[in-house]
Amino acid sequence: MLLVMPWIIWIIIAFFCGSIPFGVLIARSKGVDIRNAGSGNPGATNVGRVLGTGFGVACFLLDAMKGAGPVLLAGSCQGLLGSGLEDLQPGSAWCWLATAVAAILGHCFSPWLGFRGGKGVATAFGSMLAMWPVLALPTLIAFFAWAITLAATRFMSLASMVGASILPVIVLIQMIRTNSFEPGLPFLIVGVLIASFVAYRHRSNIARMREGTEPKL
Repeated sequence: MLLVMPWIIWIIIAFFCGSIPFGVLIARSKGVDIRNAGSGNPGATNVGRVLGTGFGVACFLLDAMKGAGPVLLAGSCQGLLGSGLEDLQPGSAWCWLATAVAAILGHCFSPWLGFRGGKGVATAFGSMLAMWPVLALPTLIAFFAWAITLAATRFMSLASMVGASILPVIVLIQMIRTNSFEPGLPFLIVGVLIASFVAYRHRSNIARMREGTEPKL
């Protein structure tokens, strides 16, 4: 039955999976309303600052899993999981990407939080990593860029933007290496859009970095 489910159903499932506000739920279990603590953001970074590193890591993993779950399931049931870049038809690629984007948007605009939410980095990481193997390697390279930037600067916001920006660059290199320009175009376009969206969601952090008031991790 799952095999014949239309893509629109997967996209809806992904949105509602992404909308689960794990940061709020984790903080509430400790008697804290994370929306009124720290920066007020319900994402993993603020959870870690308010409740401690362990809770922040748990929130990051849960937010990544809620992005990865529906994308993995949709890709598997639609026969896309394990396909190389050159093997995917544009229509299927766009639908699979739409499922990943829906999970990210669900996190950022959760209906359970008045269509507000976190900045989408952890959920984007999970949903992109789940598009195996097409975006798995670019996502892992982006993760290492994120980790190196974070270690060097201790600015989570800067590390997130650097990691997101690396993703479409690696996709482009992959397209050139495999001579897969047409099938790779959807992934490149969505990669650029995600990088732009992450930067937009961090616009207040960019302003604080310019002012020298952005807190370090």
